[in-house]
Amino acid sequence: MAATALPPLPPQFKSIQHHLRTAQELDKREPVVAYYCRLYAMQTGMKIDSKTPECRKFLSKLMDQLEAMKKQFGDNEAITQEIVGSAHVENYALKMFLYADNEDRAGQFHKNMIKSFYTASLLIDVLTVFGELSEENAQHRKYARWKAAYIHNCLKNGETPQPGPIGMEGESFADVEREEAGSSSLHSGTTHPTSSSTYEANNIPTSNYTGIHIPPGAHAPANTPAEVPHNTGVTSNTIQPAPQNIPLVDPSLYSAQSAGEVRLTPEDFARAQKYCKYAGSALQYEDVSTAVQNLQKALKLLITGRE
Repeated sequence: MAATALPPLPPQFKSIQHHLRTAQELDKREPVVAYYCRLYAMQTGMKIDSKTPECRKFLSKLMDQLEAMKKQFGDNEAITQEIVGSAHVENYALKMFLYADNEDRAGQFHKNMIKSFYTASLLIDVLTVFGELSEENAQHRKYARWKAAYIHNCLKNGETPQPGPIGMEGESFADVEREEAGSSSLHSGTTHPTSSSTYEANNIPTSNYTGIHIPPGAHAPANTPAEVPHNTGVTSNTIQPAPQNIPLVDPSLYSAQSAGEVRLTPEDFARAQKYCKYAGSALQYEDVSTAVQNLQKALKLLITGRE
């Protein structure tokens, strides 16, 4: 964990306070993800205001934290190689999303699940550090934000949420933001309340989500999340590993041979490498299904030149 303490968060940076809080929560069990949360906050803060004295001071201390973490984990490929880091963060974000989605589809509505949807949306924000979001990740982020707000508001009003993707009007995210902001502090021993949300109500998607592509809840991860969020009132229960559906290996790959005219481009090699990195990251979470799927994609691409 980075030792350098941050000064009070300038009001201009309210939009990154939740990413920094997430970094704090993940410092011990997921330092790589925590590092990129801070990097996202740093890059976003620089775009917002890098000239005001209080903002410069805050960004300087945040940079010190990043440098300390980079030194501490300098031998970790996920820190030194962006393609590995991207796969690691994306995999963890998807784990959070799928855990919440599994609970949602099972009708298990609780604050831990809301927090998982909410955290997943923040971690997908962090993926913009590596470039533009894929359409799938952009959809996951919108859906996670909407679900967190919808379920939170239902529970708050004593209503039973409807599980799974449904057509709903926009939900206000303000209450979820305020609750999360109050759940933990960015600074040791000091609580900094917030009176406004990171994502204003007009940013909450109002689309009908009946047609959105969301991975089946049956693919939820075995060990996510690792702990119950602070001050939720939820008793800690051991999350039992979900049975994994291991995909069958494509039999055509056993007999496939590379045609002589197949020429792989640098882009093909980059995609194959990406699939292998995704597989390696999935194995860190004991997600055999995702690892097998990605390895098969890499193998098919290298053998046939096609995906």
